[in-house]
Amino acid sequence: MGTESDYCREIETYLCRKNDGHLIRVVGPSFDLVSGWAAQGVPLKVAFAGIDRYVERYYRKGPRRRPVKIDFCEADVLDVFDEWRRATGVAIVARGFQPSEASSLQPPASSLSLPSHLERVVLRLTSARAGGKLGAGTDEVIDRIAAELDAARSKAGGLRGAARQALIARLAALDVDLLRQARATLDAATRAALTKDAEAELAPFAASMPADALARARALAIDRLVRERFGLPTVSFV
Repeated sequence: MGTESDYCREIETYLCRKNDGHLIRVVGPSFDLVSGWAAQGVPLKVAFAGIDRYVERYYRKGPRRRPVKIDFCEADVLDVFDEWRRATGVAIVARGFQPSEASSLQPPASSLSLPSHLERVVLRLTSARAGGKLGAGTDEVIDRIAAELDAARSKAGGLRGAARQALIARLAALDVDLLRQARATLDAATRAALTKDAEAELAPFAASMPADALARARALAIDRLVRERFGLPTVSFV
């Protein structure tokens, strides 16, 4: 990730682009804030995604009246970082954080109900299919999964016990199918690039992770990047 100063400059440059060229300096308290992200191991692309999330929400409120400051993006950056850690299984290994402090930063379980999760997944699958980035084979898989999830939505709220667990297990299996099909559309160069990006994201944590945990985190990070590339949702319900 480089030095914390390099990290802050990258964030400053990205924020400048998001502000249509208007420079908002990352100095003083803002530098301390962003340095804290670097210390926690927040990957740059994850921080960028948090900034994007804030800016997109800001645009939805109407015409912008002032440039976005990095401080406004803090909650979204940390939310996306939590989502990234949940997706990869990475725990915080932060310079200057004690274990008791790190444990308090573990991401909470999803607050969505199962019916709401199914609704959001169907909408995102439909959007991904309309995006036109996926091959014909993946479109067919998306159509099949979306149809199955649509049927499940009508009864998900009333499922209990074994029936609910069976549906959750089925969602996990569908998620595996979707990712397998999406990965099959990638050429060798793209797979190599995604692997390199995943390893760069995990670099701050790699030295402290057992080999098997690092290998699993790498595979999960690649899966996340595949989802991001094609706009695919996580079908599994956790």
